[in-house]
Amino acid sequence: MNAAVSSNPRNRRWARALLGVGLASATAVATPAGAQEITFSVAISMKEAIEELGRAFKQARPGLTLRYNLGSSGELQKQIEAGAPVDLFLSAGQLQMDELEKRGLIIPTTRRVFARNILTVVKPADSRLDITKPADLAGARVGKIVIGNPKTVPVGQYCEESLRTLGIWERGRSKLIFAENVRQALDYVARGEVDVGFVYTTDAALRADRVKEAFRPPEDTYRPVVYPAAVVRDTKHPAVAQAFIELLLNRDGQAVLSRLGFQPPPVGVR
Repeated sequence: MNAAVSSNPRNRRWARALLGVGLASATAVATPAGAQEITFSVAISMKEAIEELGRAFKQARPGLTLRYNLGSSGELQKQIEAGAPVDLFLSAGQLQMDELEKRGLIIPTTRRVFARNILTVVKPADSRLDITKPADLAGARVGKIVIGNPKTVPVGQYCEESLRTLGIWERGRSKLIFAENVRQALDYVARGEVDVGFVYTTDAALRADRVKEAFRPPEDTYRPVVYPAAVVRDTKHPAVAQAFIELLLNRDGQAVLSRLGFQPPPVGVR
């Protein structure tokens, strides 16, 4: 670690945070002079979609290097607050973007919702548990339920909202296991380490060979799952970051998102 990072507590915080998150396109090769390098902090549930769109985006911009910082939206928010060098933030929840906007860490005029998702409850593909409705989660047959940690993971926040609305949160609390992000929750279910887990429908579709849907919580029991994107205030490449937001919203970007199971953004939602 260089002296600038090691002597500055703020830099140390984001440096340690980034060490725990894979940069999907990181290489050991130095960036050529004149080339542009952009870092996107991306909610991990959007991983495949952003990587596919990123490939097309780069093809139209020779010399551009995209780096993807993947994780839970809450952890990505904390990294940006700690000074991580991020150009564009793509969150799985409005709350995290709201906090950054309050702190003046994003460019508000660039903020746009570009996709929507749906909460679902899945169980291992070989499970024989007959779970078809929320009330079943409070029954004795269900021992372990994995959700994202509500402190930092949007899927966990939506889950808590739903279970509280349904009157199940307190009764089922002792069964809960907290995951660091939605993909970790999905992995726990796929490996049979828990009885059920709360994920998004797009995540469940990725592991259709290892998990199966038990039921979907009523959509009126939790806030709409929407994905906002915004250019980070301290970016050195605002035009490029803005161009990617425009790709997310245009016909080609929406076609990719739709093919991967995401729904279009709600009308009138920023």
